Amino acid sequence: MTGIPPPAVFDCDVLVIGGGPAGSTAATLLAEKGHRVTLLEKTRHPRFHIGESLLPANLPLFERLGVGDEVRAIGIEKHGAEFVSPWHDHPQTFHFANAWNKTMPSAYQVRRSEFDAILLRNAARKGAEVVEECRVRDVDLLPQARGAVVRARMAEGSERVWRARFLVDASGRDTFMANRLQAKQRNPRHNSSAVYAQFTGARRHAGSAEGNISIFWFEHGWFWFIPLRDGATSVGAVVWPHCLKARKGSLEEFLHRAIASCPALAERLADAQLSSKVEATGNFSYVTDHTHGDAYVLLGDAFAFIDPVFSSGVWLAMQSAVAGSEAIDTCLREPRRRRQALACFDRVVRRGPREFSWFIYRMTTPTMRSLFMGPRNFLRTEEALLSVLAGDIYGSTPIWRALRIFKVIYYLHALCRPRQTVAAWRRRRQNIRAVNDVAVSVGP
Repeated sequence: MTGIPPPAVFDCDVLVIGGGPAGSTAATLLAEKGHRVTLLEKTRHPRFHIGESLLPANLPLFERLGVGDEVRAIGIEKHGAEFVSPWHDHPQTFHFANAWNKTMPSAYQVRRSEFDAILLRNAARKGAEVVEECRVRDVDLLPQARGAVVRARMAEGSERVWRARFLVDASGRDTFMANRLQAKQRNPRHNSSAVYAQFTGARRHAGSAEGNISIFWFEHGWFWFIPLRDGATSVGAVVWPHCLKARKGSLEEFLHRAIASCPALAERLADAQLSSKVEATGNFSYVTDHTHGDAYVLLGDAFAFIDPVFSSGVWLAMQSAVAGSEAIDTCLREPRRRRQALACFDRVVRRGPREFSWFIYRMTTPTMRSLFMGPRNFLRTEEALLSVLAGDIYGSTPIWRALRIFKVIYYLHALCRPRQTVAAWRRRRQNIRAVNDVAVSVGP
């Protein structure tokens, strides 16, 4: 006899791993559909997280979830995105009100600790069982799509077991199932690392532009500058991983040196003080080789993560949760339609990263900078681009022809500057090779 009590065993229709935006949204929608939902979150909310910038396309979903007023109460209005380039003599601001669809003119910047807590508490109000400080340790997938057995450990050390008819992996960058199944792959076409912190006293724009996000290009990548409601500003440098690995000194010293190398940002931070610990996240971009199994789905960052230059992370996570909840509801109520429902989910989840990635892969090229810094609404291409920036890629807004035209313009523009284009291509190839060298040296 060891004296260790056997684990408590519970049953549910759907078990959700992770209480971020994807997990909380899925839990809320499934509970509203009448399913018995259990959500396991490894920490206790509120907890710190980056990714403070939301997109206008998020707002209708907040209303659908019933949290619109709460999000407005913690957010500062974001009417557009400013791009600043050291290779151009003026900044360029894109206003969401000028997008193809004029009904989504703004979004919010939020502290993710507060925002994520709102979504998690809402899931509990809507009927989901929320268990915090509960870390999933193992998952056994049952044969013939009969669900999963999930083993978890509470903070005080006790063990619990859940038997679920369906599993949702919304574990974020922990990528629980992808790691377990060895299905996670570094993005071979793009990768980046981020160093970030919060500042007080940063200089903001006046009036309605106060809450706009600013993107600053610099030699080694780009910066984000995100104003928050309480006076703090989130600042982060996104660089190639080998730049971070080869740094001399601390993360704080690296961040300050990077800021100093970007005069426009340094000016905005001239009177600012660091108000948080400097953190880093390596190897940002990855993808899993599948989106679902017979009785589980991967949502948001548990499936893939792309460079955050367009602030798309929360929107992609929550939209994947909408698609996932619809597919799971069909699987549980109409098992004969399982294959069709999961195939539809797969198309939706892959679409978002694919549409954003074309721009992300080219965002630091001279050609893309030139087009962003001197936009023209030729055949409504600027309106279509603004729709992408707003996250309006899942609805019926007819932007796709104009986006194809924009891509043709990009390639023609690149061909007209062959030396500049080839030099940029070579630098990118060298950086990607350096990323792979770093990956090999540190292992999987």
